[in-house]
Amino acid sequence: MHSSAVFLIEFGAIILGLGLLGRMAGRLKFSPIPLYLLAGLAFGEGGLLPLGASEEFVAIGAEIGVILLLLMLGLEYTATDLVTNLKTQYPAGLVDGALNALPGAAMAFLLGWGPVAAVVLAGVTWISSSGVIAKVLGDLGRLGNRETPVVLSILVLEDLAMAVYLPIVTALLAGAGLAAGSATLAIALGVAGLVLFVAVRYGRLISRFVSSDDPEKLLLVVLGLTLLVAGIAQQLQVSAAVGAFLVGIALSGEVAEGAHHLLSPLRDLFAAVFFVFFGLHTDPASIPPVLLPALALAVVTAGTKIATGYWAARRNGISPKGAWRAGGTLVARGEFSIVIAGLAVSAGIEPSLGPLATAYVLILVVVGPLTARYTEPVAGWVIARRGGRDGGPGPELELERLPVAGPEPVRHES
Repeated sequence: MHSSAVFLIEFGAIILGLGLLGRMAGRLKFSPIPLYLLAGLAFGEGGLLPLGASEEFVAIGAEIGVILLLLMLGLEYTATDLVTNLKTQYPAGLVDGALNALPGAAMAFLLGWGPVAAVVLAGVTWISSSGVIAKVLGDLGRLGNRETPVVLSILVLEDLAMAVYLPIVTALLAGAGLAAGSATLAIALGVAGLVLFVAVRYGRLISRFVSSDDPEKLLLVVLGLTLLVAGIAQQLQVSAAVGAFLVGIALSGEVAEGAHHLLSPLRDLFAAVFFVFFGLHTDPASIPPVLLPALALAVVTAGTKIATGYWAARRNGISPKGAWRAGGTLVARGEFSIVIAGLAVSAGIEPSLGPLATAYVLILVVVGPLTARYTEPVAGWVIARRGGRDGGPGPELELERLPVAGPEPVRHES
């Protein structure tokens, strides 16, 4: 059979399969990410039906998926939102990083991996899934809860930290020395600072330049600008994902809303392709040996995320019940954990890292919605069994719901 025909058949079957899996996940009311990863495992090396002709195209689609994920994330926030959150909520961001990145780094060293793998695994365990959490908050009707702005602030700080973390990882994976790595980080920080300054000072002018009443022209300009900046950023070894994120931050107002609406279907398509691609490069036979470490890491970091959310919410005057809900909501990991692990897999760092990250994300993307729903009642039950007194505000405060302050809720789904 002609190679182009084989490509069309394979790629068409992938897209159709993803659509059916997404529909199934929607009916079951949970994130489709684990199903996409499982599909990649089935079509990859050692799977049921390995791909051939379409794998190169899937790799390109996966890279576009990462770029669109970060662009859409940047569109959710204005530069002012990021600066405000950095000033007021940075202690919660520091606690979040310390409690959730250190277990990943420690596990890497316990497994005998090197420092580069430790930095990568620290990122995998650190970053929560904005997409899964946004969907959970909507499904549970908690977008107006008092604790929700705290959850969103932590997610914003994690996203902002990605702009610093990704260049560091990129430099380490490229084998850059201390001087080259420091130069890369300095360039990344300088570019990020410059973009934030320009976005705060001249954001309206940029948005007016990009703006168009014609959806087709708006789509082409925003997508073309994003890919161009992402390519330049990657050429400078800063990270294409960071470049896309900064483009999203620079756009605001009606342009950001219009671009979000137009690009959402493309993001969903290529993000699904990305998860499949990651699964393609993970041999299913390599997962059982790392299943126990992944499970142990999932248990520990689920606990540290709950502790992070609880502490941050109590620091902001939220009652204990709301604080437990905030902690349980932050547990899910997903798209960005896979993005970080995918960089290491592409660079050939530690063969077991990819399978461990896959198993880890599969566990927490399923457990995350459950902890969001049941952490607060379980904590209340345990406290009652121990005869402890909550000591927080009465039930009347728990029923009080306020409009979400600070950044708008993250709207995209992964």
